[in-house]
Amino acid sequence: MQADFNGTWELVSSDNFEGYLKAINIDFATRKIAVHLAQTKVIKQDGDQFDIKCLSTFRNYELSFTLGVEFEEHTKGLDNRVVKALVVWDGAKLVATQRGEKSNRGWKHWIEGDKLYLELRCEDQVCMQMFKRK
Repeated sequence: MQADFNGTWELVSSDNFEGYLKAINIDFATRKIAVHLAQTKVIKQDGDQFDIKCLSTFRNYELSFTLGVEFEEHTKGLDNRVVKALVVWDGAKLVATQRGEKSNRGWKHWIEGDKLYLELRCEDQVCMQMFKRK
């Protein structure tokens, strides 16, 4: 069964975010700021179409995609790379694979109860974040 990700989600906890940011080559000063930000994620899901906004007082990032359709993702405002991305369902989880100059890069989103989980990975770094519905 596919989950309903629609809603506004606020960051509750983040584990190893700085390690993940370092793996994608975010500079020291930006990493120090980013790990202390309150993040809000706004997800709009319409069938296989997703629009995700990651909002903070420092930087915002928007991503739109259609499940199962590979697209060119410009990580502007993050590490400013261009990657080939593909997002698919794996059970009730959204799983993204990002191919580019960094290995083992991607993410997973899933919902358990009233919490949204995000696993970010790049090379040997894994970051786990948990959000609550606003």
